[in-house]
Amino acid sequence: MQKVPQIEMVDDVTAEILRRMTPMDRLAIANGMFERARNMLRLNLAREHPDWDEFQLREAVLRRIQYDSE
Repeated sequence: MQKVPQIEMVDDVTAEILRRMTPMDRLAIANGMFERARNMLRLNLAREHPDWDEFQLREAVLRRIQYDSE
């Protein structure tokens, strides 16, 4: 079964806060969110595969981010 894309709406208060930020501030927030998501993925993979070394974990994270959207 194929996933249907979902668009999340931002409430008015959040939209106004984001409008008042500089582009660099918004980019910094997005980067932080990406870093946290990547770290969470790495921790989950490490828990699922305790035998993997750091290189294998990094490769798996990279593969999931680049190719797997599931």
